[in-house]
Amino acid sequence: MLRALTSVLRLPRPWRPLQTRSCASDGAAEDPEIQVRALAGPDQGITEILMNRPSARNALGNVLVRELLDALAQLREDQQVRVLLFRSAVKGVFCAGADLKEREQMSEAEVGIFVQRLRGLMNEIASSAVMGLIETTRGLLPGAGGTQRLPRCLGVALAKELIFTGRRLSGAQAQALGLVNHTVPQNEEGNAAYHRARALAQEILPQAPIAVRLGKVAIDRGMEVDIASGMAIEGICYAQNIPTQDRLEGMAAFREKRPPRFVGK
Repeated sequence: MLRALTSVLRLPRPWRPLQTRSCASDGAAEDPEIQVRALAGPDQGITEILMNRPSARNALGNVLVRELLDALAQLREDQQVRVLLFRSAVKGVFCAGADLKEREQMSEAEVGIFVQRLRGLMNEIASSAVMGLIETTRGLLPGAGGTQRLPRCLGVALAKELIFTGRRLSGAQAQALGLVNHTVPQNEEGNAAYHRARALAQEILPQAPIAVRLGKVAIDRGMEVDIASGMAIEGICYAQNIPTQDRLEGMAAFREKRPPRFVGK
């Protein structure tokens, strides 16, 4: 599998583990649970985050969440990063959700702190790819923004049904409901979703970086408020994009009938 990926990714930089202050979530000295790699060549600008906690099926434990937050904080300051992909090093699973075994050992105060950090992580990723909110089947309440994001995606009635029943959804069902954008048949290597994600990243890559970033801000922040406030947020983002070199380049390229050359300024 690795040999096949190497040829596809065109000599990417090697995986770079984060410099962490602790060991793995289960308390044993293991490899870092999060690694980062920037792609090269035609894929330059795409950075990948690899989740590598096979012993717990990439469940979100204390260390994994901290390392993810650290990675996102570092990458946010890297102007070379235009598209970020999340990958799993564990075959057959992306992320098993919150680590309930680890949570069982926490005090009530520790649970509150962990859930707050997990909610912060979900806000950073801003992902609505939910395949099932099964917390109620374990005597829990979705604590990482699920009770807020799901109603915005599906409407209140259907969100309540999924949360109250703890129902698990197949990829096709999730796509039909609008929880995920794409589903793909699995391949022999088990990485069909990754290749579809990379293809989507390559579509985003040539677009104006600042416009994409401000568009994300306008959508994410606008969804949290009423329509009038959302329109005001959109106006602020639009105004910030006006003086950029990329906007002028885009207009010039359109006028001259050539592909634009965006530089992220």
